[in-house]
Amino acid sequence: MRDLSLFKHLNAGSLVTVTCGLGLLYFGRDVLEPIALASILSLVIAPLIRSMRRAGLAQMPATMLSVLLATTCLVGVGIVLAFQLVAVTRDLPKYRAAMRTKVAAVRELAERPFERIEAELSAVAPSSGATATGKRGMTTITISPTQPIPVEIRAPRLTTTGALTRLFSLAWGPIGEAGLVLVLLIFMSLEHESLRDRLIRLGGQTEVSRTIQALADAAQGVSRFFFSQFIVNVTFGLLIGVVLWAADVPHAALWGALSGLLRFVPYLGIMAAGAVIAMFVAAIDPGWTLALSCMVLFVALELLVANIVEPKVYGHSSGLSPLAVIISALFWGAMWGPVGLLLSTPLTLCLVVAGRHVRTLEPVTILLGDAPAVSGAQRFYQRILAGDIAAIIHDAQDFLERSSFARYCDHILLPGIVLAANDTRSGKMEKPQEDRIRSAIADVAATLTPESGGPPKSRRRSMSLLDTNIGAHLRQMREARLGRWQGALDVPAHSVVLCVGLASMRDDMLSELLVRALREDQVDARSFSIIGDSENPGPDKADLVSTVFINYPTEAMLDQWLTAVANLRAGLPEAMLVTIRLPLTDPVPSASLVEKQVDMVLRSFEEALAFVAPAHAPRQ
Repeated sequence: MRDLSLFKHLNAGSLVTVTCGLGLLYFGRDVLEPIALASILSLVIAPLIRSMRRAGLAQMPATMLSVLLATTCLVGVGIVLAFQLVAVTRDLPKYRAAMRTKVAAVRELAERPFERIEAELSAVAPSSGATATGKRGMTTITISPTQPIPVEIRAPRLTTTGALTRLFSLAWGPIGEAGLVLVLLIFMSLEHESLRDRLIRLGGQTEVSRTIQALADAAQGVSRFFFSQFIVNVTFGLLIGVVLWAADVPHAALWGALSGLLRFVPYLGIMAAGAVIAMFVAAIDPGWTLALSCMVLFVALELLVANIVEPKVYGHSSGLSPLAVIISALFWGAMWGPVGLLLSTPLTLCLVVAGRHVRTLEPVTILLGDAPAVSGAQRFYQRILAGDIAAIIHDAQDFLERSSFARYCDHILLPGIVLAANDTRSGKMEKPQEDRIRSAIADVAATLTPESGGPPKSRRRSMSLLDTNIGAHLRQMREARLGRWQGALDVPAHSVVLCVGLASMRDDMLSELLVRALREDQVDARSFSIIGDSENPGPDKADLVSTVFINYPTEAMLDQWLTAVANLRAGLPEAMLVTIRLPLTDPVPSASLVEKQVDMVLRSFEEALAFVAPAHAPRQ
């Protein structure tokens, strides 16, 4: 399996490399954090720079104008938020009484169940002994006169000059780092073309196309995602601010900005913003109505943005699985603290994109990306082995909502059956597993094609293709519903499509699946086994058939197949004779020999459907 092959190269050297990489990330954070921030910001403003370039500006003016515009917006928002934060700090004493009342009410609600339990336990087993008890059964401790008295040492009060000096020293670190990030951002944006050429040269001549594609994905797809995410989060913050302002909540701009900023932190950020807003609103309002209303609006707006706006703006997801988003937040938060928490999704997304083109990082893409690590056929086969038929049918029904059963057979069902056949030939599968797989395939085909005869209302014992043949069982189900000839014979001329094969389990199953794929798109398709079926409706019904699909032969059955083709030619001279060469693993004769015997060779069930019913061509 592909998943196991990812780890076959893991050895002591690889573990040492990974360990050194983790150590470099942790101990080199002072150097790597500004570079990572500048790189992500350069991807965020890249669409803006490209827009200005298309408007006619050169690289230098476009870059400087974009950086100036972004910096001005950030500084302006930062100044406004600083004043808002100071105002909140100044107004907090006004809400102290309300906060104490709410905290006492919440504490009483939380403690009441425990007090009841404590009272009931005390009634059952009253305390004994000489120890005195105080209120609520708490032990009263008498302090001895000789017990030392605790002494509190207070730090000297800071003067105005000392306070300013301390404030400046605290602010100098973030200001200096912001300046360094700004300088790196400018130079990265100015030398975008040069950096790309250097990375291509670093990749080597043999990997030029792969490197160019990886950089194109980063420059276009990733930067577009970051820019779209930035716009969505800013809009979300503005909406929260407007809603809170309309509800007369003080400092609505601060809470809106906090919501937009924390939304960059996956999952936990928006929950933290909602909790802070709820606590503040509960503190300023004597009742609970305003707090609950604001929380309902906050949750409703978040659900609207997450489930409707984001999928329309930049796709259904970030390219990461939900679990990967949480893991990346934990990892980068542990490595780089708050900065790593903010950059966790962008950094991990860049690694996932790089893993699509760099073989060394491929395990990261498989483990963390939202694309499935296995194909649909592999998932189908794994779930059949596990007996999870409900999951198979659920996935198939989702697939059929946007496509046809013919396409499902081509891309999932038949490749999954091939995987099962390979394991059977190699002796990896036991008889009970084979029986379970046959039963599962029959159930899936019958459930997904109800128009062709759905599953029986009551299950008998594990049916017999179960002891004999999947195709024969499915055909019998259709005949029980549609009649002896699988439908009426008083139909227009050239309206029936026959799907025929030799008397083998392989041919019966393929013929029956093709019939069901055609019938699901309103084609009057019927099947029979050439050697096994001795009855026919008579030569006068030959003009009803327009097309005959005969299964592609295997080498072992070639002589019987040639005889069957000759008989079909004689019995149905006006019908088109078509075969479908499916990508199965059975050894087959040369294509030129088969092509001489039939009118056309197709490659899939989809092509067969389009051939007999162009108006019902597969839905994409």
